Amino acid sequence: MSNIYKRLLGLLPSEPRDKGAVVATTPDGAIVELVTGARVRVRGTASVGEHVFIRGKQIEGPAPALTGTDQII
Repeated sequence: MSNIYKRLLGLLPSEPRDKGAVVATTPDGAIVELVTGARVRVRGTASVGEHVFIRGKQIEGPAPALTGTDQII
């Protein structure tokens, strides 16, 4: 019988998924600004202003353009 912990780890993605907005396009991809403010160069196609999900320096697909809110009580 194999180790259950190793089997569980095999189910998890190896790279985290991030969300950001495309700020520029390049010949082989785009530059995406993450919600943290960091900018990363990724592969894939998207237009400037689009929000995308990325994983492992690759665009996975479109993401919702949601903004956070602060509530004052």
